[in-house]
Amino acid sequence: MYRKIEEELNNWKKNYKMPLMLVGARQTGKTYILEEFCRQNFDNFVYINFDKETGIVKIFEETIDPDTIIEKIEIIKNVEINPENTVIFFDEIQVSERAINSLKYFCESEKPYKIVCAGSLLGVKINRFKSSFPVGKVNIKYLYPMDFEEFLIALGENKLIEEIKIHYENNEALMAPIHEKALDLYKNYLILGGMPALIVNFITESGNISYVNFEIQEQIITSYLADMNKYTENSEGIKNSQIYNSIPKELARVNNTFKYSIVNKDARKIRYESSLDWLLASNMLLKCNLTEKNESPLKAFINSEKFKLYLSDTGLLRALSNLDYREILMDKNEMYKGVLTENYVACEFYPKFKELYYYNFDRYEIDFLIKIDGDIIPVEVKSGRRTNSKSLNEYIKKYEPKYSIRISSKNFGMENNIKSVPLYAVFCIKP
Repeated sequence: MYRKIEEELNNWKKNYKMPLMLVGARQTGKTYILEEFCRQNFDNFVYINFDKETGIVKIFEETIDPDTIIEKIEIIKNVEINPENTVIFFDEIQVSERAINSLKYFCESEKPYKIVCAGSLLGVKINRFKSSFPVGKVNIKYLYPMDFEEFLIALGENKLIEEIKIHYENNEALMAPIHEKALDLYKNYLILGGMPALIVNFITESGNISYVNFEIQEQIITSYLADMNKYTENSEGIKNSQIYNSIPKELARVNNTFKYSIVNKDARKIRYESSLDWLLASNMLLKCNLTEKNESPLKAFINSEKFKLYLSDTGLLRALSNLDYREILMDKNEMYKGVLTENYVACEFYPKFKELYYYNFDRYEIDFLIKIDGDIIPVEVKSGRRTNSKSLNEYIKKYEPKYSIRISSKNFGMENNIKSVPLYAVFCIKP
């Protein structure tokens, strides 16, 4: 399946001096995309899994000299590695801090070594690196769950994508049958989320959501919870899982600013902050900061005590919430559908904007503030067609933004300087 990260991988191939590190949560497709890239773009490919090949891990404990490392790998794997035409893939590299440290020396080597690496919880490993992380010697890229556009590409809906992009630009409504089709596909995505394994299963079942094996989502959540205990001390693993499991409850609150007391009535920031940092670094959670001024740079005005948390995948949020997929298809649970919708927009925005912000003024709240072409644009999110909102109207009246964006089930359009963006077209919104 096509992933947008392929463009960045192809750019790296043109100047591969720095080893490439692909960071992302488990099950987002890091290993698959790197294996396919290596096979399709290089004459020879050597794959090493640090989680399974303990003998190779021991090489790095003895030396971090690139030439010696390659020589020993050739012996253990009985291969010949020619730096000119061979790419080496270090998978699960977070197992060995020495291996990560060696990337600096591969970068500085006079030989044209081509190294790519990936691993679960690499973000956590980088944040908690005990020695000196090779800053400036590694090209770090991030892989997130598949976004809605990638989902459509996987379904072969390229013509629909082009139609959506055209109407996004000209603010003209799509023909009703096409609009309804796109909304139906969006509902499927809201249920499935962007984990590649689930999307493959959906395609295998001919796009019939009722035949999807939703146990795949349960298994991914179980693997996440297992990682929390495997890679942390027992007490921190428990706190990690408490925070993760509390997200559906946090988001369902009217004021869904994160509160430690929702995690545990006795929870306090001083005890749980490191666990929250772990979850954010692992890319299992996304953070949306409250900014106290709608001025650039938004980051300069954040209130560090107030923020929202979203799960990194809307399908996992549905599964963790134990919400029956049929409730979404038949619009039976409007309240929690709104929770999933806001989480979906956060997941679409985060890879592009890198940081998320919301804004409070007087008694009102704006779901997201984003920066487009240098202008700060307020964004309101609605899960249905009812789009009346005093918050956005008051914001426009008070601050007179260049324009505003309202995301909802309504068709494309521009009215009162508010750009109407259907839920299925959020991928079109870019910095």
